[in-house]
Amino acid sequence: MNEQTRFYRRRLPHWREQASIYFVTWRLKPDQQELSPEERALVAAELHHGRGQRYELHAYVVMNDHVHVLVEPKGGRVLEKLLHSWKSFTAHGLQRTSGRQGGVWQDEYFDRIVRDEQEFAQKLEYIRGNPWKRWPDLREYPWVWPRADPKR
Repeated sequence: MNEQTRFYRRRLPHWREQASIYFVTWRLKPDQQELSPEERALVAAELHHGRGQRYELHAYVVMNDHVHVLVEPKGGRVLEKLLHSWKSFTAHGLQRTSGRQGGVWQDEYFDRIVRDEQEFAQKLEYIRGNPWKRWPDLREYPWVWPRADPKR
């Protein structure tokens, strides 16, 4: 490990390295109902909010019970603060607009440093194809970015 790499552990291990791209997944708490189309749109809008300033957003999909993001923090920002911001803002929005009660998102999340261009392409394709993997007969899915080809 060097001064630009750090490690910490909650329930899952987390590696941080400057100028890295991360594949991140976070989920709804088990007692929460699935996200409605309007709620998915709220989460997607928040992901776009800081795009280009606080982070480079390479891809995301907001599913009915989880979110996948391919993101690169910018300007010395750390991933865990971005995640806290996304989860906190969207939880408050979901509580306010949809009447959700209690915690919305699980505290822990999965993240992985993307190691090379091949892995980046694989994670991008995974994100873009996730709705069709779960629902093979799906025609379109507006909560995936960049947009995927529905004729998979």
